Amino acid sequence: MQSTQNVIYFDSAHSDDVRRQNLYKGQLYVYSQRASVMRLVTLARQMLEDIFGGKDPQFAQFNMDVHTYEALLTKLKPQFVNSAEGKQIMKDILADFGCDVDQTYFDLPRLRTSTANEFLTTGIAYSFDAHRDTWFSGPLNQINWWFPVYDVQPNNTMAFYPDYFSKHIENGSKGYNSHEWNQESKRLAAGEIIEDTRKRPLPKEHIDSANEMIVILGVGSIILFSGTHLHASIPNSSDRTRISIDFRTVHAGDSRKHIGAPNIDSYCTGTIMRDFIHPSTYELLPTDVIMGYENGTPVLSK
Repeated sequence: MQSTQNVIYFDSAHSDDVRRQNLYKGQLYVYSQRASVMRLVTLARQMLEDIFGGKDPQFAQFNMDVHTYEALLTKLKPQFVNSAEGKQIMKDILADFGCDVDQTYFDLPRLRTSTANEFLTTGIAYSFDAHRDTWFSGPLNQINWWFPVYDVQPNNTMAFYPDYFSKHIENGSKGYNSHEWNQESKRLAAGEIIEDTRKRPLPKEHIDSANEMIVILGVGSIILFSGTHLHASIPNSSDRTRISIDFRTVHAGDSRKHIGAPNIDSYCTGTIMRDFIHPSTYELLPTDVIMGYENGTPVLSK
């Protein structure tokens, strides 16, 4: 029987209710270029080109030293995250994709950079190894949205490991607490250029990449996947910086009922539920929903 986590829906007409349930089962959704997504891409490109003085942001790393580059990213990324225009675009994206904008909460979109040839892979430009977001105190009903700002190639994009969606992996999530991370580790990101010493919940066993699935999306297209899906940034061996945007959503009703993907191997505590805001009011999730995730989620299966 075909495994459900190997299904990819392209430009599906599924409702958001159906889509969420399929995402919780490990299925993936890919959508062709959408005008709403392109608006956020355009905003990111404008901000990138401004900070790099008109240079093509994909090649800016080759025209400056790593400390200058890191300083510019440290200035740019918070500006993008907190952009008022970006927040308004986010509401339009969610509506465009059929989400219930009264029930769907999002965390602020983040600009990611993966530089070529290990120019900067730490701190503000950390390159993520294979991981589940649930190891980082992400809720089981978290949906991830990812899209490139410029064209990507097989050697500078993202990979999924569908065989591991329901397979236990020894990892370092035990002892990880999102609140401690926010208070202690994130403030160190800007200073970690040569080596990133911050402790992260990484795999403690070999990840078989035989069935690795590499994602090539056109600009303005987008992929949705569960926070439980094992995924990674491919080490960038191309001739340019990969620049992408991602954000996450949770459904308030699913959150209250603890509906989501199975917890295969997450042992962390704390929660990132305080990061999610309402697309119209920017209010946080209701307190009772947030508190229901403070102690993490017990492992449901192995």
